[in-house]
Amino acid sequence: MLNDTPHTVVPHEDWIRARTALLAREKEFTRLRDELSQARRDLPWEEVTKEYVLTGPDGPETLSDLFAGRPQLIVYHFMYPEDWDDGCRHCSFWADNFDPVVVHLNAIDVSMVAVSISPIEKLEAYRKRMGWSFHWASAHGCDFSRDFGVSFTPQEMAEGAFFNYRTQKVGISEREGMSVFFKDADGRIFHTYSAYARGIDIFNTAYNYLDAVPLGRQEGEGRDNQWWVRRHDEY
Repeated sequence: MLNDTPHTVVPHEDWIRARTALLAREKEFTRLRDELSQARRDLPWEEVTKEYVLTGPDGPETLSDLFAGRPQLIVYHFMYPEDWDDGCRHCSFWADNFDPVVVHLNAIDVSMVAVSISPIEKLEAYRKRMGWSFHWASAHGCDFSRDFGVSFTPQEMAEGAFFNYRTQKVGISEREGMSVFFKDADGRIFHTYSAYARGIDIFNTAYNYLDAVPLGRQEGEGRDNQWWVRRHDEY
């Protein structure tokens, strides 16, 4: 609901002046964002020498297979602990956002997949329920999700784990994130970037729209983040 206190209302000429002043700040933000994006691409890489064998809908898949013939790979770490019946509703919100754009990413040499620690049968059933078309692989019985910072042991769940570049409470066996990889002409694979928690906000297009409307995300002030989010078949 709108706040009972009315927002500032001004004549059109005053609105144009205020909007023009904000535009200057937006342009500066865009410039700074471009610089940050370049800094992200300029990060040093680390070579991935471990052989990861995940499970896809048709059987075993290596990390190299997930590139699907393209040199760049984005992995969305979809939170789906083995003891959950359904995938995370928040990650489902992210999946609703990235699923339609994978075809466009493919056109510019980028593959994008999701990876979770639950068995492939569970992932496939949930993907079909949600109507998604992206490729989803299981890291069940594989070190991939643990090595890239999103899967935790029972002891780490209880005592704290290294997540999002610091040791903190995680309280669950799998968390969310996004990792990027590059494969060169010789087949060598490199880890170039990973982000977790609010670091993946920018990759949710719905949030960008919400940030433009008067009530924004309606988070904070006693409300949990994404308190309103449901799986799209539960609204």
